[in-house]
Amino acid sequence: MSPVADSLSRPLRNLRLSVTDRCNLRCSYCMPEEHYVWLPKPNVLSFEEIVRVVDAFVALGVDEVRLTGGEPLLRSDLPVLVGMLAERRVLRDLAMTTNGVLLREHAAALRAAGLQRLTVSLDTLVPATFRRLARRDDLPRVLDGLEAARAAGFTELKIDTVVIAGENDDELAALLDFARGIGAELRFIEYMDVGGATQWTPQRVVSRASMLERLRASHGPIREIPRTDSAPAERFELRDGTRFGIIASVTKPFCATCDRSRLTADGMWFTCLYATHGTDLRELLRAGAGDDALRDCIRDGWRGRRDRGAEVRAGL
Repeated sequence: MSPVADSLSRPLRNLRLSVTDRCNLRCSYCMPEEHYVWLPKPNVLSFEEIVRVVDAFVALGVDEVRLTGGEPLLRSDLPVLVGMLAERRVLRDLAMTTNGVLLREHAAALRAAGLQRLTVSLDTLVPATFRRLARRDDLPRVLDGLEAARAAGFTELKIDTVVIAGENDDELAALLDFARGIGAELRFIEYMDVGGATQWTPQRVVSRASMLERLRASHGPIREIPRTDSAPAERFELRDGTRFGIIASVTKPFCATCDRSRLTADGMWFTCLYATHGTDLRELLRAGAGDDALRDCIRDGWRGRRDRGAEVRAGL
């Protein structure tokens, strides 16, 4: 069926699915507080509830699901959920974003369960910078996790790097070379003022234009690859064929083509990353709502969507 469209004709195609709010790092741009209050376990959606929600989204046109957290690998028995979702053959993309710390232990099981793609967050190759940004000393485990993912058969590895002025913006060339060396595609991300980014200021944003200027200085000519999808990353290619992406949510928002929504671990559905209010799907599920009522709630919510969060922030 054709995906349901919002008020600006954007289709509902992509669901970011948080399976836990817990994380084993404390990255300063994401979750800076050491004494974070985690969700009580009964508030977190069960695997069966997650699958019911995903089925409702699939019926409305979603064909891409990305598992996120917190850190998704902290969710017990995650390969079981992956296997349940992989049975939905209409999903043309089942992916996960992880910080990589626990990837060595779980990569093979995730691949066997049917996970198609992995994205690993890696903001630095310098141990001291990793400790400063993540407030943990786990860089060796992340690098080992990347190797384990390759060994498990994840051939479309991606690496996400949040670029922060004065923190890791001197590593762009080194990170790109590292990604090329392990056969991964790197995506640089402009530092955004969302979530736990309590230290965000415009001066800490390294713009898309600045990144490209620096990479041209280190790697020579860069060709922009024409867009063929609604993915958030613009993609580029070096002379040797190395490809990388830039997600320029701050200086070049992509709201006009955004087909993404996100579901938190406790069942709150948000239609924009910048949204402050969502729809409580857990309450609907646990009140005994049928599948039709669940689909109607999501359909109505998306059809009324007018979100342009990044564009509004850029205007401010």
